[in-house]
Amino acid sequence: MTEPFSVRVTVRGYETDVQGHLNQAVYLNYAEHARWSLLQAAGITQAGLVGTGVGPVALETNIRYLRELLAGDEVDVTCAFEWGEGKTFKMRQTIRKTDGTVAAELVGVGGLLDLKERRLLADPQAYFKNLATDPSLFGL
Repeated sequence: MTEPFSVRVTVRGYETDVQGHLNQAVYLNYAEHARWSLLQAAGITQAGLVGTGVGPVALETNIRYLRELLAGDEVDVTCAFEWGEGKTFKMRQTIRKTDGTVAAELVGVGGLLDLKERRLLADPQAYFKNLATDPSLFGL
């Protein structure tokens, strides 16, 4: 099995809370950044998606906070898609310090929204596969 896609992020001071920890909402920003970075690496741009009349949507997100992150910490944020047979897919993400310590684990459910009909597409896996120049980054 290959390693999941990963992007490095440095925790910035303005992202921390009064205790000096990374603010809980910023974990979602890091996860979103990794997902868009994966799409870009696979050859799919935000403008390209909108131009074809679709957009990704988050339907559910679960975060397990395991270790604190402080300003200056460098983390690797992974992103791995899991495909089923329906209109949705899972995204498993890990935020890990460079020493290997897992700071957070995220599991999300997403889909692709038809921007005109305002409904989920029936087969998002096929859509990503057709749009991507490197579908292997999606595990396809």
